[in-house]
Amino acid sequence: MLKIAWSPKYCHPLPEGHRFPMEKYNLIPEQLLYEGTVTDSNFFSPESLEDKWIVNTHKLDYVQKLKSQQLSKSEIRKTGFPLSEALVDREVHIMHGSVQSALYALEYGIAMNVAGGTHHAFTDRGEGFCLLNDIAITANYLLDNNLSKKILVVDLDVHQGNGTAEIFQNDNRVFTFSMHGASNYPMHKEQSDLDIGLPDKIEDSAYLKLLNDHFLPLIDQVEPDFILYQSGVDVLATDKLGRLGLSLQGCKERDKVVLECAAKNEIPIMCCMGGGYSEKISHIIEAHSNTFRLAQEIFF
Repeated sequence: MLKIAWSPKYCHPLPEGHRFPMEKYNLIPEQLLYEGTVTDSNFFSPESLEDKWIVNTHKLDYVQKLKSQQLSKSEIRKTGFPLSEALVDREVHIMHGSVQSALYALEYGIAMNVAGGTHHAFTDRGEGFCLLNDIAITANYLLDNNLSKKILVVDLDVHQGNGTAEIFQNDNRVFTFSMHGASNYPMHKEQSDLDIGLPDKIEDSAYLKLLNDHFLPLIDQVEPDFILYQSGVDVLATDKLGRLGLSLQGCKERDKVVLECAAKNEIPIMCCMGGGYSEKISHIIEAHSNTFRLAQEIFF
């Protein structure tokens, strides 16, 4: 059974006009239920992740300042969010959603978090709509509980997974692969194990060729026993922040490459949704929903 993390806490309200589309976290489950791709039984509600698994990845001082609302104005500004206790609580639930989804993936082959993909959070700070890094926290949870020995992070959000790269820069148990807009945020890129910088306006065929050429060989090269997939849909041509040129079908084909590879090689995979900022919310929901549809088709 496809297990999917979702909580009402994911939909924390933001000030009117804020460019981060919180409403998508309600609309994705509604769409999937309406069309019959999933039922209520597919969803589980994450809890608050224990602090010990958070400080296993993030520096204690940063976590304490975050939870006590003592970040400086500059630190808050870099996150892109107006800091609040409820927002931090939301983030901690998202962390548990990804960890629990990874545990379900070990059981069922795949599991998904409607939120997550918070790849801009570093060991000691948040950036770019990310306070804590669910990809890194989940990877460390699996490794430290002897549930995995080698993890491949596949980050196909339009923005480089700079926080994830920094966290694992000296850990050869995690291979970080990021394929992102070369001239997009962040301006200063960290060094992943493999970075593929993409030109603005790249379209489906060129994008998919690069993905096949660089991602597929990593299975034999890295020999992962678990994949963490950041499936941001800000690669769409309609995205306000993305600057790439993918169609909805191209974005779906991207997901198909990753999910089919995991299934064929019998590598458990946890998918987190990442970014998406198209003008029309329907484009965001359709692109994200395709990832869930493919998971059902390919694995079940």
